[in-house]
Amino acid sequence: MRHDTYIYIIIMAAVTYLVRMLPLVVFRKPMTSRFFKSFLYYVPYVSLSVMTFPEILRCTGSPLLGVLALVLSMVLSLVGMSLPLTAGISCTAVFLANLL
Repeated sequence: MRHDTYIYIIIMAAVTYLVRMLPLVVFRKPMTSRFFKSFLYYVPYVSLSVMTFPEILRCTGSPLLGVLALVLSMVLSLVGMSLPLTAGISCTAVFLANLL
């Protein structure tokens, strides 16, 4: 594993922790803004996606295989498959396509 992967994990953990911790420390009254609540809810997912997406495209050495994995996993998740099954099928498809 490359060292930048560890840096990504540390940044993701820090962002997730700060977003969850700051409202408890800074705001004493309950938050009433629906926009602010939804913003704080989605920040960890967005930060994880921003760090994961580039790695999907370059992890196989061929961007085309990365796009294949991305499209396949999106279709499988939209159909309603579970996360472990989606990940397993996508990894298997990329592995088999890489053998060709």
